[in-house]
Order: sequence, then structure tokens, then C-alpha cells
Amino acid sequence: MSEHTELDSFAALHPVVQYHLANTLRWPGLRPLQAEAVQPVLSGADCLLLAPTAGGKTEAAALPLLTRMAEENWQGTSVLYLCPLRALLNNLQPRLSSYAAWLGRSVALWHGDIGQSARARVLRERPDILLTTPESVEAMLVSSKVDPRVLFEGLRAVVVDEVHAFAGDDRGWHLLALCERLSRIVGRPLQRIGLSATVGNPGELVRWLQGTEQSRPRRVVQPAVSPAAPDTEITLDYVGSVPNAAKVIASLHEGEKRLVFVDSRRRAEELGTALRSQGVTTFLSHSSLSAAERRRSEEAFAESSGTVIVATSTLELGVDVGDLDRVIQLDAPRTVASFLQRLGRTGRRAGTSRNCLFLCLEEEFLLQAAGLLERWAAGWVEPIAPPSSPRHIAAQQLLALSLQEHRIGAHTWRDWWGELPLFDEHAEEIVDFLRSEGYFEADGDLLFIGPEAEHRFGRRYFSDLTAVFSAPPEFTVLHGREEVGTIGDELLVEETDGPRVLLLSGRAWQVNHVDWARRRCWVDPSELTGRAKWTSGGGGLSFALTRGMRAVLLGTDPAGVTLTRRAEKILNGLRDTHAEHVDPDKLLLRETSSGEFRWWTWAGSAVNRTLQASLPEIIDPRQRINDRSLRLLPDLTSRETSAALSEAIVRNPAVNASAVSGLKFSAALPPELAMDALATRLGDQPHAREVLTEPRQILRR
Repeated sequence: MSEHTELDSFAALHPVVQYHLANTLRWPGLRPLQAEAVQPVLSGADCLLLAPTAGGKTEAAALPLLTRMAEENWQGTSVLYLCPLRALLNNLQPRLSSYAAWLGRSVALWHGDIGQSARARVLRERPDILLTTPESVEAMLVSSKVDPRVLFEGLRAVVVDEVHAFAGDDRGWHLLALCERLSRIVGRPLQRIGLSATVGNPGELVRWLQGTEQSRPRRVVQPAVSPAAPDTEITLDYVGSVPNAAKVIASLHEGEKRLVFVDSRRRAEELGTALRSQGVTTFLSHSSLSAAERRRSEEAFAESSGTVIVATSTLELGVDVGDLDRVIQLDAPRTVASFLQRLGRTGRRAGTSRNCLFLCLEEEFLLQAAGLLERWAAGWVEPIAPPSSPRHIAAQQLLALSLQEHRIGAHTWRDWWGELPLFDEHAEEIVDFLRSEGYFEADGDLLFIGPEAEHRFGRRYFSDLTAVFSAPPEFTVLHGREEVGTIGDELLVEETDGPRVLLLSGRAWQVNHVDWARRRCWVDPSELTGRAKWTSGGGGLSFALTRGMRAVLLGTDPAGVTLTRRAEKILNGLRDTHAEHVDPDKLLLRETSSGEFRWWTWAGSAVNRTLQASLPEIIDPRQRINDRSLRLLPDLTSRETSAALSEAIVRNPAVNASAVSGLKFSAALPPELAMDALATRLGDQPHAREVLTEPRQILRR
């Protein structure tokens, strides 16, 4: 952007905003994203604002919206600012409040941790900007204590922070459905502004964000920045164990602030304990720690130097922990987008560069990290794709709307959502099922909440209906009156020899008493060795990342990445191991020394699951699916194998009937629709078809 254009953008902001930017914040000018966003946001266009972490996205949306608010005399709650995490909302509130105060405007929070008195103040005073989550908006819409037509009568714009985190999940469909309901309540289209780090399909993402308002003007605002910028320092190392990782972290960059990302709560606890044994001041942040405990850790880390904070993805989405010197990744994240979020936590201060050190605990994770970095170095980022067949969310929305309006028309309910793709050709079938099963009761052409809905979802005034995800039941761990965090019941029900000791917040705790009915567990600090145990985040790798691993095995080193001697040695060994499994021109079906035949697809678990379902005549149905290969049935001839591959019809994977419980509200769907929705999500038909068209060679010993 030229200096002239930047000055024009600055001049387009409200004079009071200009004054405070120059004299209160002492900014020398607007950042590129902020300057480029001013005119599109002021014009009322729906926008997707893209920049790395700390690229000034919040201000890019807030400053022109405050300008519109003042110049167009918006009244009441005119801006909803939605975030995926409460911690992010808490983090943003002071900053946005200070900006709004320049113009005599107000900002307030509303989420699950906000007390009744603060909520009553929101309803009474109606802040100009309300920071909240989609789940809290749903709770407001269905609450008997909130009149949404009064609270939101002045609503003009919705800002969705970390929009990519919503769009790739069922929460995104929920968010779009809420926007449509809000727009109908206030009687006007709402300007929609999404904030995100780099994504692979920004045009599609902004169109998705518009919902049914596709005729409105839309803009993607993305200053030109190379994903693999030359000032980025990436190192790939192999350490083999958590204690070794702790030794490396303790010895490197002493005196600097280091943020270490891990893939699970269990790993966070293990590494935190190992670092403390090395004498490193270490803090933890993960979802099983209480909000107060996480906040204490993050605040202490932000105010310290020479310290380490070990975190799961809870610190990926922009929560401010001060200026960081280093980001360290144990093993590898599952997406390039996640890596970019984490990398963007560094390089914020003048004269510093973005950096990330990968410390891999196993050889296979080293290959995964190398494959991810190969994709990143090539400039590739995952396209954001909303989950297919969100029929359970459609059922939830129908029930929520009937609570909001106290009734819905059996033939007019679609007016609330128009042509939103949430409701597919099976929508009427879902409504009929809800009626037949007692979720709805009918009175002529009107539908009301029925006894089955009250039985399944009616606790605490249908609070289960406000969130589209379910958290597993866990025990609250208490030291006296202080909440330490939560833990699953596995460690409380299994047999132990001696005292039962837990590992939580990087410390060992001896269990003194368990209240099973209230799901509470009282503990005291212990010198004994504790255990941490949670279910790890799951899911296989994508087609693109697995193909990145294949490219590495074929000899490609990720550009711009430094490999340590240990990493080089392991990687070369992996290339030797897999030399018979990769070919630059074709996929291999190879017989092993034991007589087993494997098809080396290098296509990711979703594709391999789809191929298994599509080729039952040649692929062993009993195998556990992985990302790289499929085991064929024994005693097949080459002709039989080739014929089956050439004539395959791609089908969705089979689904165990009990698995649909993973879809919240699946009980409110016809069983066959719930099964079909889950099967569609478990597979990857487009890439399976691509694999079936690729050249291949059958090799027998």
C-alpha cells in the first residue's frame, strides 16, 4: 500500500480516533492490514481480514466500526464481537474498552464466567460493543430473562475473531444460523467481519461467512506477505524423549521467554514436571486447569523473564502472554494453519524474527513435522471446509428457535434461515421425526417444545441446547477451596497400590476424598510421583500433509528449514526404511517378506478409510486404518487387484451405530440420517477418487 493511500485511510477515521492514535497510542501510522481495511469496513461491506498473529486484526475491524458508530449515531448494542474462547474475550476487553472510551462508548463481556449482576447491567445499559461467544448468544436468545428484540434492536455488525476456528467445525454452522436469526430479529442485514490468520481459500471463507446474504458486497483484505518469509528461523531436531526435550529447552536460550506447544494435556503435565526438575521456572496452560489457574500462569509468565510456559492449543488463538522470544513445538501440529498461528506468536518486537524449534520425540513425528514444513515452505495452507451434513445442528436450531419464539410454524420455519445450507433436502424429514418422537407437540399449524425435548435437553432451562459440542464428564480437583483443574474419572476408578496421586498443573497431588455424586476430588500437595491421563486429541493426517511426508521421503528437504545432525540422521534412516514404499511417478502395491500385500497410498486416514469402504473385495476390512498404506486381502492375483481398482465405486465408510453419540443432538435425528452424516465426515471422497486415477505398480517378490 502506498504512503498516500495509508494517509487517506487514516484521514477517513473519526477525528477523535485519529487524535488518540497519534497522541495516546503514539502510533507512527496504521499497519498494512489496518490501512487496507478502513474503506471496506466503512463502506459496510462484509469483510475477511487476514494477517498473522499480532498483525493488528482487532484494530483493523474496531477502528472503522467505531468511526461508523460515531458518524452514523448507532445506539444500543450495535456490535457483537464473537470469539471461540472466553480467555480471548477476557484478553480483548480492556483494549477494546479503551478504544471505545475515546468516543464515549462502552464495551462489556458476557460469557459463562460472568455473574448475574454483570449480566443484569448489560441488559439495563446495553453496551455499544458486546464481547461474547456464539453459545452465549444462543443462551440469550432462548432465555426467559432476556428480550432479544430489545437487547439487539440496534445491532449493525458482527465481528467473528479467529473465524477459521469456527468455520472448520460445527460451531461455524451454529454461528451462521445465529446470524440469520439475529438479522431477522432486528429486521436488517448485519455487516459480517471475520478475522483470521492465513487460510488457503479466503474467497470461499468470506462467502461462507455471508450466509444467505450473498448479494451483499464482500472483500478479502490481505496484505501481501509470503508464508515462508526470509526472516523466519525454523529448526527441526530429534530428541527422543520428554526428559531429553526438557534438557534441550533448559539449556537453550537461557534468560529468554519460551512458549512450548504440546499435543495433549498429559504431555503438558509431563514436560512441565521435567522442566521444573531441571530448575526452569515453568508455567502450564491447558483446558483441564481452572480458568483462575490458567490466568495466574499466563499473567506470571507475561511478567517474567527466563521462563517457559507449556501449553496445548489453548494459547494458539491469540491470548496475550506478553512478548515472546521463542516458540518451541514438541512433535508436530496437525495442520499448517495451526503452525502459522503458533509461529506468529514470535517476531512481534522490532529487530526480532519469527522462529520455531521442533523437538520430535519419535521418528514418525519427525517425518510428520518434515512433511508439514515441506507444505509450508511451498506456500500451501489448508483450505477451510465446513463439516458436511450438519443435520444435528439443524435439529438443534429448530428446537432452539421454538424456545426463542415459544412456537414455530410447521410450514414457515424456513423463513428464519432462508436458503442457508444448514438445512438440506432432509430438513422436512427431520421436522417430521421431531414431531413423531415427541420433541415437538403440534397445535394446528404450530409446533411447540414437547416432552421428549424437555426430558433430553431441559435441564437448567435447556442449557444443553446452547452448545453444539459436548465436554466429557470430568471431576473438579480442589485443594481446600482453591480449584486446581479437572481430570477424567479414569485415574479415580482404576486400582492403585498405595496412595492415589495425580499430576495436575505440573505438580503432584495426593487424593484425600472423592465426592462421586458432585464429581469433586479433594487433594493435597505430594512429594510422590503423580500421573496424568487424558484422552489425546485424535484424528489422522490429511491428504496434503501425508503427501508432504512422501515428498520428504523422496528426497525433498523443506526449504528454509535447518535440520540438526540428529534430525538429518533419523530422516535419512527413514528414507532408507521407506525406499521400497515411495516412487516419484506412481503408487506402489508391494508384497512384503512375510507375503503380505500393502498399497502405499500416502493419502491420509480419511482417504484410506474411504478406499477401504469402496474396495471390500480386495482391502482387508479388519485392519486399523493409518495415513500411509492399506493391507490387501491374501491370495489375490494381480489381475483381480487391477480390475477391482479400475472398477471401484467410491463410497462413504461404514459407521458403527453407537458412534453417532459423538454428534451432539444425534438423538433428535432419524437414525439413518445421523449415520449418514457421520459416515460422510469420516471419509474423503474427492481425494479417494484422485488416488484411484493415479498411476500404480504391483510388485511381487
